[in-house]
Amino acid sequence: MANPITPARGPARSLTSATLFMTMGNGAFMTCSALYFTKVIGFTPARLGLGLSIAGLVGLLAGVPLGHLADRRGPRETAAALVALNGIAAGGYLFVDSFAPFVLVACAFVVLERGGRAALQATLAAVLQGTDLVRTRAYLRSVNNAGIAAGSLFAGIAIQIGTDNAFRVVLILDALSFLVSALLLMTLPRTAPAPAAAPGEPRLAVLRDRPFAVITLISVVLSLYAVLLEIVLPLWIVSHTTAPRWLVTVLFLVNTASVVSFQVRITKKVDTLPLAIGAFRRSGVALLLCCVLFALSSTGTAVTAGLLLVLGGAVHVYGEMVLSAAAWVVSYELAPPDKQGQYQGFFFTGYAASVMIAPVLLTSLLIRYGTPGWFVLGGAFLLSALAMGPAVRWAARTRPQYFGSSSLPSAPLKGVS
Repeated sequence: MANPITPARGPARSLTSATLFMTMGNGAFMTCSALYFTKVIGFTPARLGLGLSIAGLVGLLAGVPLGHLADRRGPRETAAALVALNGIAAGGYLFVDSFAPFVLVACAFVVLERGGRAALQATLAAVLQGTDLVRTRAYLRSVNNAGIAAGSLFAGIAIQIGTDNAFRVVLILDALSFLVSALLLMTLPRTAPAPAAAPGEPRLAVLRDRPFAVITLISVVLSLYAVLLEIVLPLWIVSHTTAPRWLVTVLFLVNTASVVSFQVRITKKVDTLPLAIGAFRRSGVALLLCCVLFALSSTGTAVTAGLLLVLGGAVHVYGEMVLSAAAWVVSYELAPPDKQGQYQGFFFTGYAASVMIAPVLLTSLLIRYGTPGWFVLGGAFLLSALAMGPAVRWAARTRPQYFGSSSLPSAPLKGVS
């Protein structure tokens, strides 16, 4: 049986190692960044939130043009350069001493992170094909969770020490992790730039691809799942249930262990557009069910609430894993081979927008309105998942390989015999 974290030697192994270093550094930084900027630099929480919001808005505009740059200049080289620059930006936080420089560094960091992600996805599509491509993306997601968990444990040591220099060491290691990742990316096979666009063809073709835009818009709703565990459920457990607060940690462990153990196995079963459409439907049902279970946790004893929360967390992570597998197939399969960078950048912009609006939207809907809010969110998940089927079929019919077809192919992805 294949290792759920480590793929076979070759490009997939290099990509996994590069991702592991990045996520360990980022996991450590994310865990203690709020304390660093408030306790060491002296920002108020409101000031910190404002600066990060500005950076998030600026970063939304970065994925498509930097993804296009990866297409035109070669995805491997562009990804390595952007990741290295991302490390330099991370190190820039060490020299921040006021709000304006912080905003500039944060904007640079987020822009480079979004661009690097788009270029990395284009690199995946350039060095891997077919089921290897989607399966490796599953490995990367497993490693992402494992790396963040490992980085968080390291950050816990810095938080326990509590000195300014302890926090600065975390920042230095985060910056170095990007540089190591960039070196690992350069060990991948060289990727040729895409051919120049034909005369009259738009430079950023993804912005005129209406079916793909609809798919991305639907993904904004489905991606709201991403902040439930980190932001909403801790507040829900404290304010609306009798369950013990330490259940927040249990839910994190269930989620992380499940993704590390099962993401690759689930992804193996989703390798065509028809299977992706079915996976979207299953994810919608699962996310609806987890919302119902979370809603019901507001009633009953602490034991009952705890059991409902854990069961809801298990269903939530299943829906999350199936949704991720379906999204990878759709985003790669519907992107033109010579425009993977800009298409992956555009698709990830939907996720980034969702994560940006979700904290305000979901805390208002779920924490303020309680149980009815969960049913509204669950219904939105299900309807969006069902809407993916017609949207994907529409997009497929506009692609040359499916043009004129009333049904989608049942063969595996391109490049697979």
